[in-house]
Amino acid sequence: MALAMAVGICAQEINCTVTVNSDQIEGSNKQIFETLKRSIEEYMNQNRWTNMTYAIPEKIECSMLIIVKKMENNMFTCEMTLQSRRPVYGTTYTTPLLNFKDQAFNFTYQEFDRIEYQQNQFTTNLTAMLAYYCYLIIGHDQDSFQRLGGTPFFQQCEEIVNTCQSASMDNTEQRGWLAFESNRSRYALINNLLDEAFKKYRNYYYEYHRLGLDEMSSNVTNGRARIAEGLPVLKEAYRARPATYVINTFLDAKADELVDIFSQGTEKEKHDVYTILTDIDPTRVNTYDRINN
Repeated sequence: MALAMAVGICAQEINCTVTVNSDQIEGSNKQIFETLKRSIEEYMNQNRWTNMTYAIPEKIECSMLIIVKKMENNMFTCEMTLQSRRPVYGTTYTTPLLNFKDQAFNFTYQEFDRIEYQQNQFTTNLTAMLAYYCYLIIGHDQDSFQRLGGTPFFQQCEEIVNTCQSASMDNTEQRGWLAFESNRSRYALINNLLDEAFKKYRNYYYEYHRLGLDEMSSNVTNGRARIAEGLPVLKEAYRARPATYVINTFLDAKADELVDIFSQGTEKEKHDVYTILTDIDPTRVNTYDRINN
């Protein structure tokens, strides 16, 4: 009991900081955006999303940046960037788990609307999207600590996708939920994560964090070698399906970290890692050039 009181025990799993940028919206009444920010933070941080108990230091740190591009008749047309991270064992370093941009974060909202999630039931598009992202955050966190540990939470994302596909909503709000609409959508990402074809990738996600990063505090060489050893899995997945979104999201989060890790590697590691990364992610070749500099 004394230990529990010392660290603090809570049901909530997430500690999310929300920023709502309304610079593109004309007008002097900006209070609605502050109200929206507070409501989203309360919804994400005060709800209980799992049956697990998190000590306060264990809560998943994340941030959400919502850029409002248009607001008309209570319809918000937005772009949202979500980032989450977790600590690396034995260090003060936190590693990025997600760096995800949703370009169709669209919803209807009136100031002081209740944002309340009910499982397996559609209430509003905003509540559905936020719940989807809470489960996505938790799923990635769990996958980084346990092989395929995020599956139950990714399945919750899938249930939300299915519910939203059959819900009655505006065409603007439907964007992101529909199958085959885009290979860079909420539907596409969760479809990849639960696809048997990407089980090797998810196993590597665990190995990258638990057997790679978490080992580097005691043995940098072994941890780095373990990360390099598994990188061909990304190439294999990319070759099988070049439009795979899940590999893009991994590299969106990890590109800079991989550069930092392997710029200190052996010549063979640098060569092998650089070759793989520039092959599957040529748009970031300038970033990967730093491995050899």
